[in-house]
Amino acid sequence: QVGKEPNEEFEARFFNDQVLLLDHMFVHRMAGIEGKDGNPLNEVRVLCNSILLNKGKLQVEKLPGWPESAGSSIKLSPEQSILKLRPGDDVQLREADFVRLCKAFFAEIEKKYQ
Repeated sequence: QVGKEPNEEFEARFFNDQVLLLDHMFVHRMAGIEGKDGNPLNEVRVLCNSILLNKGKLQVEKLPGWPESAGSSIKLSPEQSILKLRPGDDVQLREADFVRLCKAFFAEIEKKYQ
């Protein structure tokens, strides 16, 4: 029943959708300024592409036949990323994941676009 008990599936869908919204709000950020060094802006871009184009499985490299499926040459190492996901992992954010990701994303926006 909705609202009576925590629902992990709903939580993951909700916060995955919030990542898509976060990216959309800043969709016109310039890739040249964003860089490709695995920063939080890159991580959000990769997460969105993975959710939308790879059935929710983390995909950093371009998929065959999907030229827009990943950022070209983005270096996103699991060890230095916010969520520590590896290629092929399910993208299923929890509230704490989204909060950490947002804080890092906005800090990077302020650093790069001021």
